[in-house]
Parts: sequence; C-alpha cells; structure tokens
Amino acid sequence: VIPVFEEMFSSLGKALPAPTQLVVNMSRFVKSKILYIIVGFVLFMFAFRRFKKTERGRALFDDFMLKLPVIGVLIRKVAVARFTRTMGTMLSSGVAILEALDIVAKTAGNKTIEKAIYKVRSGIAEGQTIADPLAETAVFPPMVVSMIAVGESTGAIDSMMEKIADFYEEEVDQAVENLTSLIEPFMLVFLGVTIGGLVVSMYLPIFQMAGAI
Repeated sequence: VIPVFEEMFSSLGKALPAPTQLVVNMSRFVKSKILYIIVGFVLFMFAFRRFKKTERGRALFDDFMLKLPVIGVLIRKVAVARFTRTMGTMLSSGVAILEALDIVAKTAGNKTIEKAIYKVRSGIAEGQTIADPLAETAVFPPMVVSMIAVGESTGAIDSMMEKIADFYEEEVDQAVENLTSLIEPFMLVFLGVTIGGLVVSMYLPIFQMAGAI
C-alpha cells in the first residue's frame, strides 16, 4: 500500500512531512532488505537457541526472565508453588530433606532458582536450618522464608509447605487470569496506535494539499 502512496506523493513535487517520509523510508528499507532481514532473523534465532543451551546462556536468560516486571513475578510465584508443593509431598512421604532438595533443584526449571535451592541444600548439609540459607538467596519472598521458619520451629515443616503451596497456587491462578485479561486491551491499543499512525502519516500530505487549496 505504501509504495502506491509514494508514487502519488512523488508527483506532488513537494517535500513530504516528517512522519510520512519516515514511513516511506521504512517501506523502502524493508523492500530492499527483506531477504537480509529474514536471513538475519533466522540466524539470530539459531544463535540464540544455541547460546541458551549453554550453561552460561541458560543462567543469564533465566536470571533475565526473573527480573522482568510482570512475567518475572509470575515465574517466581510458580517456582515457589512448585518448590513448596514438591518439598511438602516428599517430606510427608518420609524422603530425606537433602535428597528432596536435590530432586526439587533438578526440576526447578530455572537456573537461578536451581542454584538457590542447591545453596540451601549445602547450608543444611553444614548444619543450618532451611530458612537461613533460603533467606540468603534473596530468590524466595520473605513471607515464604518466615512461614518455613515457623514450620521448622513447630516441627510441622511438611504441612507448612503444603499451606504455602496452596496459597501460591491461588496467587498463580489469579496472576495468570489478570495477565490474560490485560492482553486484549493492550493488543487493541497497540494495533490502534500502529495502524492509526500509518494512516495519519500517509494522509498527512493530502490533508496539507486540501488545506492549501
């Protein structure tokens, strides 16, 4: 569509408004470089997937995901719910705490959280409680650490883990529901601004001509 407008504008013999010229330049660039853009995108995705499979790449990516404003909070809540649910189930079944932590770490699904759980495991092996090394990791929320400390002091760590899991599973469900409810209006605004900006920039020279006439 834009090249058709461009041909029409070229017959006017006047300089185009800045927004219109920007869109026209973008159109020219995409038309002339489309093959390079596609090849570059494919190569980037291939390199990114290879990098993500490395130990350092996975660690950097997982740490970045945890720091994202909305997604990071959701991932952290999912990790807490998974950690406490699995730990509570295994401890109530009589699995040794060090073995349980080893299993939970391997199934964490996030390298940053996995490292934090292994740090907790090392602390317990050295004679610490669960809560102290868990607080040092700064990965799990303070409320979770406090509730686990209460569970340890009362000797009901497994039931406390189950209660934390119940709470955070509800939090995850609510967070997912809120996130999905925000997607539709966000997409509408994004498309409206994008398409509206293109339409205005393309018709701006025509409006100027009409005003001059």
